[in-house]
Amino acid sequence: MPPNRCLVIILCFTLYGLYYEATALGVNWGTMASHPLPPTKVVELLELNNFTKVKLFDADPLVLEALTGSKLGVTIGIPNTMLKSFNSSKKAAQSWVHDNVTRYVSNGGSGVRIEYVAVGDEPFLQRYGEQFHPFVIGAATNIQTALLKANLESKVKVVVPCSFDSFLSESGHPSKGHFRTDLNKTMIELLTFLTKHNSPFFVTISPFLSLYQNKNISLDFSLFKDTAKSRNDSHGTYGNSFDLSYDTLVTALSRLGFSRIGIVIAQIGWPTDGSANATSTNAETFTKGLMEHLHSKSGTPLRPKDPPIETYILSLLDEDQRSIAAGSFERHWGLFTFDGQAKYRVDFGQGSKTLVNAQNVEYLPSKWCVVNNNKDVSNASASALDACSAADCTALSPGGSCSNISWPENISYAFNSYYQQHDQSVDSCDFSGLGLITTVDPSVDKCRFPVELRTSYSHCLHKAFLLRTMTLLVAAAILVS
Repeated sequence: MPPNRCLVIILCFTLYGLYYEATALGVNWGTMASHPLPPTKVVELLELNNFTKVKLFDADPLVLEALTGSKLGVTIGIPNTMLKSFNSSKKAAQSWVHDNVTRYVSNGGSGVRIEYVAVGDEPFLQRYGEQFHPFVIGAATNIQTALLKANLESKVKVVVPCSFDSFLSESGHPSKGHFRTDLNKTMIELLTFLTKHNSPFFVTISPFLSLYQNKNISLDFSLFKDTAKSRNDSHGTYGNSFDLSYDTLVTALSRLGFSRIGIVIAQIGWPTDGSANATSTNAETFTKGLMEHLHSKSGTPLRPKDPPIETYILSLLDEDQRSIAAGSFERHWGLFTFDGQAKYRVDFGQGSKTLVNAQNVEYLPSKWCVVNNNKDVSNASASALDACSAADCTALSPGGSCSNISWPENISYAFNSYYQQHDQSVDSCDFSGLGLITTVDPSVDKCRFPVELRTSYSHCLHKAFLLRTMTLLVAAAILVS
C-alpha cells in the first residue's frame, strides 16, 4: 500500500475516534410528569439538539416506538420494583427481554439502537436501605442469560446504575475512597459480573448533591470556577468537585481489585429551582464547566487523559411528579422546562452553541386559577396546603423561584398548580369559593405561573404503561409460584 494512502487511512481512523469521543454524550429522559411532552416531540427535541444517546428509566412502549428509526443510542431501564421478580424467575426475565428488547432492537438500520439494559434505578441508594440488594445480581444475571438466548449479548450490555452515595471518603480525600461497608459483598459480585461481560460501571456523580449535603464544599469548587480553592491529596491537586468525586470512586474500585473498569457517568447535572443554589445561572455555569472539562479529555489525577466512556446529563426535561424525598430541586433537573423550552445557553460541542426549543407545542388555553380577593381569604392557606399536597409547589420552597412572592400570590400559585394539573377543569378552581379563573397571566418576575400541556397523550401513556407493567408483574408472580 502506498505510504500516502496509508497515512490517509490512519488519519481517517484518528478523526473517527475523536468524533466518537466528542459525541459520547447523552441525556436522561424521565417521564415522571403529569403532562409529558409526546414522545415524538421529545425524540425530535433530542435530534434537534444533536444528542446521540439517551437513557430511559423504564421501557415504555410508546417511547420505544417513537425512538424507532432514530440514530440515538438507547439505554432502557428496569424499575427497582421488578428486580425481585427477575431475580426469582428466568422466564420473567426472558419475557421482559422479548417484549422490550428483541421486539424493538435495531436490525439492519430499522428498530431502536438499544445499547444497554439498566437493571434497577440506583438500587443501592442509601435511603432505600438494603431492600433491593438481594435481588440485583440475580436479576442482572437472568437478564444477561435472556439476552444470550435471544442472540443479543454482543449488541446489548447489562449494567446496574449506582448512586452517588454508594461510595465515599470520610476525610474528603480521594485516596481514602471506598464503597459503603453494606455494599462490599454485592459490589464485588457486581464488578465481577460486569468485567466478565465487558460492561462498564454506571454511576451517578453529583457535585450539586455533594454541595447540598456537605458544608465543607464551596459553590465555586462545585461549579468548576477558577476562583475555587484547590484541594491537595497524595494523588494530586483537585480544582473541582467532579474530579474529587470521580477519583474517590476510582480508589474505591481499585480497593476491590477493579482499577481499570470503564466508567460511564449515568447521571450528572444541576437543578434550576427548589433550593437556594438551584438556579439557571448556576446550572449554566456548571454545565459549561463540565463540557469544557470533558472535551479537554484531561481526565483526573488518577485517570489522566482517560475521561468517562460516556456521560449522561440529568436531565432533558423537568418532571413535576418526580419524588422529592431528597429535596424540592428533584423536579427541576431539566435542561428544558416541562414544555421543552431551553432554560439557558450551553454548547455541548456537537454542532450547536445554543439549545433548540421543542417545536409546535400544544398547550391548554391561556387561563389561570388565582385567589378571589373579593372573598374572605383568611383561611385560604389551608386550601393552598391541600392543593400543594396533590400538585407541584416546589418553586415555593425556600430558595425557589417563587419563594419571594408574598401572600396571597403564593396562595394563587398553589391554586393554579392544582388547576393546571387537573386540566383546567372548572371545579378544580373552586376551593370553597376562594378560587377565580382569569385570563390575565399572574406570573411575577421570575416566578412563572405555568399553563399545562394538552393531556390526551399523557393519559394514554400513563394508562398504557401501567397496564403493561402490571401485566408483567402478575405474570412474573404466577411463574414464581
